[in-house]
Order: sequence, then C-alpha cells, then structure tokens
Amino acid sequence: MTPTGGFTVVSFNVNGIRAARRRGFGDWLAGRGPDVVGLQELRCGIDDVGDFGDHIASIDVGSIPGRNGVAILTRREPAAVRTWVTHPPKARGLSAFAAEGRYIEVDLADRPVTVGNLYLPKGGLPAELQGSGSMREQPDGGLKYARKQRFLAGFARELQRNRLVARQAGREFLLVGDLNVAHTEHDVTNWRAARKMEGFLPEERAWFGEITGPRRLVDVVRTLHGDRPGPLTWWSWAGASFVKDVGWRVDHQLATPGLARCARRVSVDKESTPDLRLSDHAPLVVEYDA
Repeated sequence: MTPTGGFTVVSFNVNGIRAARRRGFGDWLAGRGPDVVGLQELRCGIDDVGDFGDHIASIDVGSIPGRNGVAILTRREPAAVRTWVTHPPKARGLSAFAAEGRYIEVDLADRPVTVGNLYLPKGGLPAELQGSGSMREQPDGGLKYARKQRFLAGFARELQRNRLVARQAGREFLLVGDLNVAHTEHDVTNWRAARKMEGFLPEERAWFGEITGPRRLVDVVRTLHGDRPGPLTWWSWAGASFVKDVGWRVDHQLATPGLARCARRVSVDKESTPDLRLSDHAPLVVEYDA
C-alpha cells in the first residue's frame, strides 16, 4: 500500500448530527472537503444519521437513545472497520462501555494509516470537590468521576494495544476525538479556575501525559501550534464565551511519531458569529503531507 499524497483529517463533535445538519453541516463538509472526518456525539439512531455526500460513513450509534455515537467519514471504502461491538475491547474495565457508541476504528484503504475515533465520557467531580452551591448538576458522591477514571485506565491499555497492532501491520496510528480532557494551561482560557473542574483535574492531565510522548503518540496540534494559548475547540452555548473566545481545547489528534512528522498545518473552523455555529465544538483540522 502506497500513500497517495497529502490528506486532511478533521475531528468534530457535532453535538447531534441532525441539529448540526439544520445549522449547515452539509455545506461545511462539501466546502471543506476533508479526506477523513471523525465525528462524535451523533446522538441519534442509525436511520437518522443521514447521508454524507461523497464520503463513505463507518458508524456506531451505540445503544443509548439520543446519546453518544461516533462515525468516521472517508473518501474510499476503508480496508477494515472495527467497533467495540464487532471487536470488543480487550482491556479490563471497558466492557461496560462497549455498547455505548464511543469508539470506532478504520484502516484507510489508500495509505498505511489506522484511524481511531473516540468520544470519551465527560465525567464529573470527585466527592470531595462536590458542593451543591457550585455545581451545575446534583452531587452524586463521585460516581461519574469514578466511571470516567475506570474508562481512562482501561482505554490507556487498549490504546497501547491498538497502536502496537497497527505498527505490526506496518501502519501508522492516529487517534482523533473529543477526549474531554485539556492537557496544559494553554488549553483552557481560565485555567486557574479550571483546576477544580472535570476535564482539567490533575489526574486527568496526568493521564493525557501518560498516553502521549515522542515514542508513543504525539499531540500534533500542540506541536504545530506551539507553546502558546489555544487553539480552542469548545465554547459554552451560554453567555458570551464564544464571542470572547473563552473556551477549552478538548478535541485532539494524537499521531504515532512517523505520521506526526508529516503534520504541516492546524486550524480550527470557528464560525464568525454565534448564530452560525454548527455545534458547541468547532472542527479541528490537521493537514498531513504523508
């Protein structure tokens, strides 16, 4: 298998594909014309996902109505497609998540690259940080926090396995998706306050550091953007966060070193005004020369 030149990869949490379509997702996809798109939070049944034009969709909507759901769009039919339903995860702790529509993986047909697409649980706060006066949700004693921690531990093992399987097959590996974790202070506008929020807790940031590294998976967005604030990919629907550019970088592309060296440009397709938003996330776009 020989790569056919450069290609563009997008990670995009659409926060409901039907709502995103009503807001103009189809026009964005046709105008941007990416080669590979990882979509998260389809939030619908398989019959409601819809058509993606010239792209071929590999999909796992999961079994929870109106929740989760992932897809990978490609220009050519993938050489292989794996979901956690067709290929159950082997790592301990992930079986409880297998039917939720959180992970899908394809082997691209036109280049030696395996692409995994993940929608990681949002989680919650540990019990000691919960207080009814400071939370948007009712205190749960740390149940959502513990569930996310189980997922993080299991997925780290599963990711290591998948990366090595790809390498043994002569393939690079690329993980895209909404990981619901921001790694560094440059990834959150108000990072000091965020240190006691889910998604930026010390243990979550440490997990991100454990799955990345120069010999494992490279955070290509941070590498390309440099050691400076941004690029942000999520802004709350509420208030003026979008206009003031107060947000988080929780959408990522993590590549094996060989593929990471081919990453050339990163951009975020942030809309110009709030009324044009397709989602509370914006598409994260990376161009590769490989």
